[in-house]
Amino acid sequence: MSNGDDEADASDDAEAADEIDVTAEELESRLTEAGDALEAAETEADLDDVESSLDDIESDLEAADLPEPDEDDDEAEDPREELESQLSDLRDDLEEQRGPYAEDVVTIVSDAADAVTDSEWTDDGEGEAQEAVETFLDESAEFVDHDADTGGDFVAAGDALRTVADAIEAANLDPDEDTETIEGLLEAAEALEAGLDEAEVWDDLTAQEQLDARGFYDILTNENRKDFPPEWNAAKLHAEEGDFEQILFAYDKLGSEFFDGYIVDLLYNLGSDAEPAFDAMHQRAQKRDKGPIEVLGKIGDERATETLHDYIDGDGDPALQKVTLRALGAIGSAESVQPVANRLDADSEEVRSVAARTLGLLGDTRAIEPLGDILESDDSDSVRASAAWALRQIGTETALDEAARYTDDRAYLVQAEAEKASSA
Repeated sequence: MSNGDDEADASDDAEAADEIDVTAEELESRLTEAGDALEAAETEADLDDVESSLDDIESDLEAADLPEPDEDDDEAEDPREELESQLSDLRDDLEEQRGPYAEDVVTIVSDAADAVTDSEWTDDGEGEAQEAVETFLDESAEFVDHDADTGGDFVAAGDALRTVADAIEAANLDPDEDTETIEGLLEAAEALEAGLDEAEVWDDLTAQEQLDARGFYDILTNENRKDFPPEWNAAKLHAEEGDFEQILFAYDKLGSEFFDGYIVDLLYNLGSDAEPAFDAMHQRAQKRDKGPIEVLGKIGDERATETLHDYIDGDGDPALQKVTLRALGAIGSAESVQPVANRLDADSEEVRSVAARTLGLLGDTRAIEPLGDILESDDSDSVRASAAWALRQIGTETALDEAARYTDDRAYLVQAEAEKASSA
């Protein structure tokens, strides 16, 4: 006999050794006995015994050499499948009969404490959640000693629930001896869970419902209501009253391209009066959103300059660079002179032109020399004209003399700026 035949025989012997001589009828009888034992079980120990029996039956079922159903007969019974189904049903019944356990209550109450603390409740929802917590504190005190109390303050609700969870855990309640206590606590905990689920959080509401809950539309009356969308109407009225909190809340919640554009235009036209919106605009500007960058320029707060300098470093998006340069010119920080002057050698003619004009708006005399160089040597007459304009804006004698040197320039735009400088 070859080695291959020896190995095959050894494999068959091993498989035969793994099989046990048990019939489907015997396994079914053992499952019936386990079911009777489960029905009669009164303690957790009894249930543990039933579970052990089911484990043994499952093991024997896996190893049993049971007859296979006839593949050609669709109605043929499969004894293994039927036994596995009975075993699964008994395991489900076993789990239903276990407990309740104190740790289940602790888990529910701990999760409720996290929900109370972490959820963003509406005003109505906070009141509903507070009521659910207070009810649970009262009901749980009937079953376990604790000194949890919110003092009527919802901020303390999460800690109060954690206090109850700790008290339940410390009580070491036994599922057999303290069944009624655990059941009472579980009922109270599940009512708490349901109450919190029903309490209103902001995420449950549509954007318009959130605005309504915050009183955003309350400013509208029959007299001031216009034909355009009520959100636009209300935002404009809130702006007139200086209520930027309402405007920015709507800006954050609605998030439509049209409404965002409207709010940006609204804030832009307010200029420095839109300073309360600085943080929101600065945050949006960090996403390189051009509208908020323009608003930052109109607000004029120098806190924005460090962020904006990054957007003009290198030859990136020319449109973004031009918007940012104009914003830096409007802000007028001396810290921007060198970063802006660096863009006088940009690849884009338009960027160089805007950079020159921005230096004029900044009005710093350190820009005279680089602007003079541009006026003398740049290939673009429009850029040179912008440099001459910028020198006029700086307005010192040196700056004006530098621009006035070009009254006979070949380019009319440069010549016109030089003549203005010479007559200043």
